[in-house]
Amino acid sequence: MTSQNSIKVVVAEDDFLVRKMIIKAIESIGLEIVGLAANGAEAIEMVTSLKPDVVLMDIQMPSVDGLEATRQIQKSCPVPVVILTAHETQDLVTKASEVGAGAYLVKPPSAQDIERSITIAMARHEDLMKLRELYQKVESQNKELERALAENKILQGIIPICMFCKQIRDGEGYWNQVEKYISEHSDAKFSHSICEKCIKKHYPEIEIKK
Repeated sequence: MTSQNSIKVVVAEDDFLVRKMIIKAIESIGLEIVGLAANGAEAIEMVTSLKPDVVLMDIQMPSVDGLEATRQIQKSCPVPVVILTAHETQDLVTKASEVGAGAYLVKPPSAQDIERSITIAMARHEDLMKLRELYQKVESQNKELERALAENKILQGIIPICMFCKQIRDGEGYWNQVEKYISEHSDAKFSHSICEKCIKKHYPEIEIKK
């Protein structure tokens, strides 16, 4: 995790007075503010270009609100987000969590509250990234397995075979030589040879010579 003294912060808040208080609180705990956004669209652009360690995101903003901005950020350039809100409700907490926010603060936040929320958001984000990486790895392995199974044809079920000529009937009703059917429905390949019984039957002279 990034050390406390090197944490870079983007603040997205459209209210001038609230933003001023947040800036003062952040600077008092030794964090570096690398961007100030007045709306969600600006916040998205700043996160993409500045690559901050954390974002303090107001909810009620023009252009793009904080929840939608957080959702887009987590999709394109994942970063820890702390939601700023004037009113705390369970519905808001649920929505913030669903779009990828790691913590929330009720305005106006104190320096200690900001520091604690940033720590929580960064820790949760790190866990989320590990889970996402694990999920992608499992997905990749599943696709590899599916591809391998698709390439590895296996004969299963009851296969109709003529009791006299030993031809096999396929799903379309056509009769095929055993080697043709098996070659088309599996990865097996044939190397023709001849057994001792057939040698005696078809090439008796060879048996005589032996």
